[in-house]
Amino acid sequence: MKPLLRRIAREDDASQIAEAALVLPMAFMFLIGVFWFGQAFRIYGTINHAAREGARAATAPACSTCAGVDPSQNAYNAIQSALVAAKLDPTRLQQPTTLPSVCSCTSTGTVCTTGPGTVACDSGQPKICVQGVTHAGATVTENNIRLSSSTGGNGAGVCGVSVSFQYPYTFWLPFTSLNKQTINLRAQAQMRVESQ
Repeated sequence: MKPLLRRIAREDDASQIAEAALVLPMAFMFLIGVFWFGQAFRIYGTINHAAREGARAATAPACSTCAGVDPSQNAYNAIQSALVAAKLDPTRLQQPTTLPSVCSCTSTGTVCTTGPGTVACDSGQPKICVQGVTHAGATVTENNIRLSSSTGGNGAGVCGVSVSFQYPYTFWLPFTSLNKQTINLRAQAQMRVESQ
């Protein structure tokens, strides 16, 4: 066997070994990149699903006849359940750095009557932003936001709730500018309120 290996080593060109030494690390980095970007895409899909579940829970509480129903807490509970089911840590949730620009449902025309500002997040939830619900001490008010205007641009149109948050994700791609970089994946969902 040793003479065969010596003959193969003499006959093979050293350039093949050099080419393999160049190509294998690049192929390995490509596979690592596919894995980490796939993870980011999975988390992005999960948090968007969680935001939709949270918006649905905020507009349709689990107990509509119970006193003291908190739509913001219902939204957070639904988001937390969706994240735990996908094996994501709900304690890493953060309010978005830029709030979605929405008007209150009572405003008319193309400009919000409360000014050019955005409807604030509900103060009852520090981890997520629920717009369309207000906590004033122990009193919870569903004042809703305007999701779309009626024909002609005037009137309240469709009213509902907006739920948004962000989730941090850290890439691990050695020898690149993305190595150990954290990006905040953002999720937002709006759901209209329907009377049942």
